[in-house]
Amino acid sequence: MRLYVYPTDHDWFKFLKGQPGIDEVNFWQPGGSRRFTRLEPGDLFLFRLKGRINRIAGGGVFLHSSLLPVDLAWLAFREKNGVPTLRELQEKIASYKGLDGPDALTPADQIGCIILGSPFFLDESVWLPVPSDYSPNLVQGKLYDAAVGEGRLLLDAVTAALSGSRAASVLREKAKLPYGQEDRSRPMWSEPLLARRRLGQGAFRVIVTDAYERRCAVTGEHTLPVLEAAHIRPVTRDGQHRVDNGILFRSDIHKLFDQGYVTVTPDFQFAVSPRLSRDWQNGRVYYELQGTAIRRPPDERDWPTRDLLEWHAKTVFLR
Repeated sequence: MRLYVYPTDHDWFKFLKGQPGIDEVNFWQPGGSRRFTRLEPGDLFLFRLKGRINRIAGGGVFLHSSLLPVDLAWLAFREKNGVPTLRELQEKIASYKGLDGPDALTPADQIGCIILGSPFFLDESVWLPVPSDYSPNLVQGKLYDAAVGEGRLLLDAVTAALSGSRAASVLREKAKLPYGQEDRSRPMWSEPLLARRRLGQGAFRVIVTDAYERRCAVTGEHTLPVLEAAHIRPVTRDGQHRVDNGILFRSDIHKLFDQGYVTVTPDFQFAVSPRLSRDWQNGRVYYELQGTAIRRPPDERDWPTRDLLEWHAKTVFLR
């Protein structure tokens, strides 16, 4: 396991600490030119409050990093971006970028998104000192190995501060094996770990989008604002926010999929119901796609689960 200590804006921290029931957060970076790549899913990301405070005040389990246009980051995470409104998010980003107000942002302007699950926000009485070798002048933070030295001491201190919370159990479980020696015969985020396969709604949307390389699984469309992460089995019907319960569709195909007019068969073929034509006297562009093999993510672990595809075909697809 690794830990990363990152300088954190106090207003961002304070706002999120006051929000009840936060299951995920977007720790955003205004630059938007490079993805954060220092951690693996399941590692620990810690918030060091900047300036004279210079204390570690919370953190979360790293799930994923991405680059997103500001509007899409807001749609995915809303207040979990650490601000109450999209306008305030735009104002903060514009200020960091040195722009002349939020209206100077363009739809293509991106921010870096570090997506964290199981976030925790410590009370001020248990804020932690930074490691002895951490310089307060670090702009991009510092990486630690949780198995040795300052990293081990830091992990112990964080776990003690959490006092048996769910996040602490995640950390203890993850720390049982040295980094790089996880059992690869099972997923590294196995129960009870929280990592990229068990997600919140915002993380699900972003990670599925990136898993499919930002292209519709059926049409190949890659205009980002019209791409949507669809649940195969909806959360309202006992589905989960898991990558293998998701497919990236163009928005119109997503809507038809949810309504049962189209499906993806267990052998990954796109199928269109005859009901589409009967109900709406239309649908030619979709019937032309009948039998198309869907594009699947490069990582086979992210492919749609066959039993979920069978469920959709038998339960939702209209005959």
